[in-house]
Amino acid sequence: MLTANLARSRTTDEMTTPLFIDPDEERYRKTARELIHLFGDHLGERKGDLEDAIDELTVADTDYKIVQGLAKLLKDECEFEVVASVEPREIRRRLFEKANDWYPIVRQPTLGEDTQKLEVYSAVADDLGLSLEECYRGMYADLEDNKRLVRIGTRTADQYASDDDASTSTTNLTGSSDAEYEHTDLTVDWLLTRYNLALAQAVLYDATEMRIRVWDHFGTVFSYVKLFGLMHRIYPIDADGERVPSTDQAAGYEAVLDGPASLFSQSQKYGIRMANFLPALPLCDRWEMTATILVDETSGETRQFMLDHTEGLDSHYSAGNRFDSDVERTLANKWERANTEWELVREDDVLDLGAEVMIPDFAIEHPDGPRAIFEIVGFWTPEYLNEKLAKIRGADLDHLLVAVSERLECSADDFEEASDRVLWFKSGIHVYDVVELAEAHAIDGRAPDHQH
Repeated sequence: MLTANLARSRTTDEMTTPLFIDPDEERYRKTARELIHLFGDHLGERKGDLEDAIDELTVADTDYKIVQGLAKLLKDECEFEVVASVEPREIRRRLFEKANDWYPIVRQPTLGEDTQKLEVYSAVADDLGLSLEECYRGMYADLEDNKRLVRIGTRTADQYASDDDASTSTTNLTGSSDAEYEHTDLTVDWLLTRYNLALAQAVLYDATEMRIRVWDHFGTVFSYVKLFGLMHRIYPIDADGERVPSTDQAAGYEAVLDGPASLFSQSQKYGIRMANFLPALPLCDRWEMTATILVDETSGETRQFMLDHTEGLDSHYSAGNRFDSDVERTLANKWERANTEWELVREDDVLDLGAEVMIPDFAIEHPDGPRAIFEIVGFWTPEYLNEKLAKIRGADLDHLLVAVSERLECSADDFEEASDRVLWFKSGIHVYDVVELAEAHAIDGRAPDHQH
């Protein structure tokens, strides 16, 4: 993503709008081509040399923020490594020790016993089995500017490619036509569309609330909501985006996501989560987003930021199944190794709670038919936790099992009649504890849930 200083937006009395670029405009395509070419030419070279080349290109271009922003997105796709035959710290230690033993070190010898710097390097290089050049370069190879660009996208520098990189292109980019870049995953079109998405993400760093409406790919979108730990409330809506009483009348869903400034103090980390979520929306065919953006923290002044599917934004996220947290991923991995007939499956169905809905994390199913629903409650603000507890109590589903982190300020009493279906955990969830609950509370899987 872009850093805040590279964001480009316009703020009026009512709205904040990213200053999108036209991906078809030739001047932007030319800049993108030059940058991709520049990065390709610097595979295997020092990071400092790459930065200098970017700065030179920036000086020659009047759109400073655009050039630096595009370069930032390319750097996000890069891998820089310390490249040295011997650990730089060890080379420095040997050099300093040798220099201390042979003190003084002089530039020009004046007496027969004087030692020159080259002799120190040569002695250490011989001790370490290095060439003089390897010793000299390796001494400070761990400085940030001296790290080497070893990979960009799927392309790896020839001298750093391993056997595992056999299918990776190592051909330098040349020429200026778009077609010549088609062999790499980092194309001009990719870079320019990714840049527009990054501009929209940057506006969300200061969001206090985001409202989204989606009419397809519900499971995928709400999976990303959970993945980024966003507090949310979900409501059924009709084709026009108006809320409806139940999922039976729903054509889509609206989610209200709380932003960083809605907490006790604004959290940049939480703002980045909001921005990270945004690319999930273009995975839908039809979507809308309205965000409230804090423009003055002292006065609390805000502006509106609106986006929808007509903006032409593309997503680089996967629409496939994923886990929403490390706790879920760990549980799934444990489940694969466990000796049980019960299966842990992703749950995409929507539980109808009346005015709101709830999408549980998992379903737990037995081959003979019994089925339970499993929800994991992690770390939330006290207000959101209270709403979550109210949802669980209101669901009135005897086969809804809940795993609750002991870090939360709640107790069994908060779950009332559902307390016997609660599993408390510290850092991880044990498979057989979940199985035991499922055996006690699962219902016939052929019986209808309160679902849409």
